[in-house]
Amino acid sequence: MAATSEHTHHIKIRSTQMEMPSGTSSSREDDYDRKLKDAQEELERIQQQREELERKKSELEELTSRKRTFISQQIELTEKLTASLTLIDRGLYEMRQETEDLEQCRVCFAAHLDKIQKYNPETWTRDNLSEKLEKASMAIDIAADEYDQAAAHFEGSRSGSIFGRASKRSSRAAGRSKKEPSEFIANLRNGFAFNLPIVVLGGLALLIYLAK
Repeated sequence: MAATSEHTHHIKIRSTQMEMPSGTSSSREDDYDRKLKDAQEELERIQQQREELERKKSELEELTSRKRTFISQQIELTEKLTASLTLIDRGLYEMRQETEDLEQCRVCFAAHLDKIQKYNPETWTRDNLSEKLEKASMAIDIAADEYDQAAAHFEGSRSGSIFGRASKRSSRAAGRSKKEPSEFIANLRNGFAFNLPIVVLGGLALLIYLAK
């Protein structure tokens, strides 16, 4: 039997086939690093957004608090200013009213003073003494009565000290109601008080004429 001859085949494997490609491993590492970096950047971005939202929230809360404070101060000051303006307007009206009353009163008093000062009893004769004395006394009574009315009208006001206390010369003046001082001022404005002595004297003269 013939001897079997052995054939040996040598398989040659290149080294490049046995080794892992170094480029693939490096690419995976780069990809991992990139993803890790992206994740970190995303976390940082989210953190920045959160901080920005917190900052805006804090600013909004502060603005809201300032707004509430402003509204509260606005309401409080508006009420104070409105009340003050009302009182100021009322005070100015009363001052103007009082000034007008004083002006009217001055005209009336000046007329009475001029009339009273013109009376000179020393020049009256025995024949006209009774008539002159009656007219002069009536003028005095009217002036004194209107003075008392004016004093009562301005009592308690800024100008009250000008008149002092009303003399209350007659029971009629003493029993006058509180409403009449205002009527006196109304009469002054209408010119009635200024012309009252003339009206009274004219009426008295007419009565004397008719009695004859």
